[in-house]
Amino acid sequence: MPADAAPIISKWIDYFQCEFKISKGRTTKLGDYRHPFKDKGHKISVNNNLNPFAFLVTTVHEFAHLLTWNDHKNKVKPHGAEWKHNFKRMMNPFFDLNVFPSDIHQTIITYLNNPSASSCTDLSLARALKKYDPVINTIRVEELPHDTVFVLKDGRRFKKGERMRKRYRCLCLDNGNVYLFNPLAEVFLATGT
Repeated sequence: MPADAAPIISKWIDYFQCEFKISKGRTTKLGDYRHPFKDKGHKISVNNNLNPFAFLVTTVHEFAHLLTWNDHKNKVKPHGAEWKHNFKRMMNPFFDLNVFPSDIHQTIITYLNNPSASSCTDLSLARALKKYDPVINTIRVEELPHDTVFVLKDGRRFKKGERMRKRYRCLCLDNGNVYLFNPLAEVFLATGT
């Protein structure tokens, strides 16, 4: 995370007596919060493969869950009004410190009008954060022409189809199944097709 943000996160970990774990990258989630159970306290995990700004946004997202659980236990929706209020409030110290580049700062301000369950479901915020990822030899699904064949890390091959509401309908050439892809999914161009 940005160096100026670390002391605040450190204080939160100490204050809330939270087990904070940096996890290996997960494809299904960027971070996770677990409320106290039996003799275990609060647990937060954040993926280690996020750029510093995405790591910080995800960390604040999970701490907002912790604060919401402390205030309401499980009597409110996970990403309801109470969580949104806490998330907005917990982002303020990082705005005061100017830890975000101006493009991310502006995008977060817009995102905070109605934060969603995940920063990657807000395409504007996901795009702004992805600009700070390390450069790798991938391309986003939204950048591919229609009918282009692409490959995932696991080797499965797909043909890009039409855009549905928010996602692209793609045919898996290996098993004939249709999958929906986030426009920002990073894939590899197929070679020799």
